[in-house]
Amino acid sequence: MPKRGKTYKESAKLIDRTILLDVNEGIDMVLKTAKAKFDESVEVHIKLGVDGRHADQQVRGAIVLPHGTGKTKKVLVFAKGDKVKEAEDAGAEYVGADELAQKIQTENWFDFDVVVATPDMMGVVGRLGKILGPKGLMPNPKSGTVTMDVARAIQEIKAGKVEYRLDKTNIVHTAIGKVSFGPEKLTENFNALLEAVVKAKPVAAKGQYLKSVTLASTMGPGVKLNPLKITFG
Repeated sequence: MPKRGKTYKESAKLIDRTILLDVNEGIDMVLKTAKAKFDESVEVHIKLGVDGRHADQQVRGAIVLPHGTGKTKKVLVFAKGDKVKEAEDAGAEYVGADELAQKIQTENWFDFDVVVATPDMMGVVGRLGKILGPKGLMPNPKSGTVTMDVARAIQEIKAGKVEYRLDKTNIVHTAIGKVSFGPEKLTENFNALLEAVVKAKPVAAKGQYLKSVTLASTMGPGVKLNPLKITFG
């Protein structure tokens, strides 16, 4: 266990671990316990009642949050022909083909946050699977990052599109904004994300789908919500 600082411990004292909060109470508590001197991100951790080892119980997708994430993402696009200019005009930081794949493979280069690829470039990108996959950077049609409409993909990413996907313990980890957003914007982003995750429930999933939902700022303690009290609208 990492050693916790004095500020974290003081914030943790404000939380009653025996009580599950509703969304508004939870976000208020996260804002109250965010004590860092920088604008912390607010993250959601959702434990789902699925078994991601089975293909028919995978949960993955993407959504443009109503108020973005507060972070400007650097986009790398694998493309060729006229799609190169389209990507550059749309604001991609890096556009190329084999030379970018080579740079990632030989220089351990990762000065980007999202990778987009046209379908005809997946032969090149596929060779990077073992490098990009573990970092969650592999393009995927379900998240809209394998597409011929690279301009739209880039615009959505720049507007605050986030990807959600299961980790090995069947938990989805996603940032929903910054502390400076305030409760209203964070609540709207939270609801948009949770609604998307609920809509993505696999048919094969049985029993309670939302097992647990925890909110936390970058440096703050986790705040547990009551999954049964989460509603949309």
